[in-house]
Amino acid sequence: MSGISAVLNVEAHDENLDIGLDDKYLTKISAELSEILAGTYRLTIKSHLYHWNVVGPLFKSLHELTEEHYDALFAATDIIAERIRALGHLAPVRLGDAATFAPQVSEVKNTSAIDMIEDLIADHSDAVKTMRKAAKMAGDAGDAVTEDMLTARLDFHEKALWMLRAISAD
Repeated sequence: MSGISAVLNVEAHDENLDIGLDDKYLTKISAELSEILAGTYRLTIKSHLYHWNVVGPLFKSLHELTEEHYDALFAATDIIAERIRALGHLAPVRLGDAATFAPQVSEVKNTSAIDMIEDLIADHSDAVKTMRKAAKMAGDAGDAVTEDMLTARLDFHEKALWMLRAISAD
């Protein structure tokens, strides 16, 4: 997910927050959350594209699972963006650039269901690592709300990983 946050530049808002969290922490966690938001959008788009284009014996199970995932991921974008706002920073405003997150046609065309699953596993795994790091940062700073939000997101992604691995198991 690295490099994505540059598209979504985190900008400080002129709010003067006094919520018991250090200003430097607020800037840093907002940048981390913006990267998580970008990765969530990318995974939403990819899940939707794979939902439309999966074929073969795993069609039904993967078609249904990716639909559940892209719905949950899209809902999560609002939760993450609202947390960035609550921390006094602007939610990323250049989401028109989100098309850069979408997989290339060559990544989807003639891609087997197993390849799609492996790709989704890689992205969910990356999301888990990024969120775990940000959750630790939030916990260390005493930001229980952000830590709790990230814990819920981790639960989703770890369950998604389990289901994807189960579908592709021999």
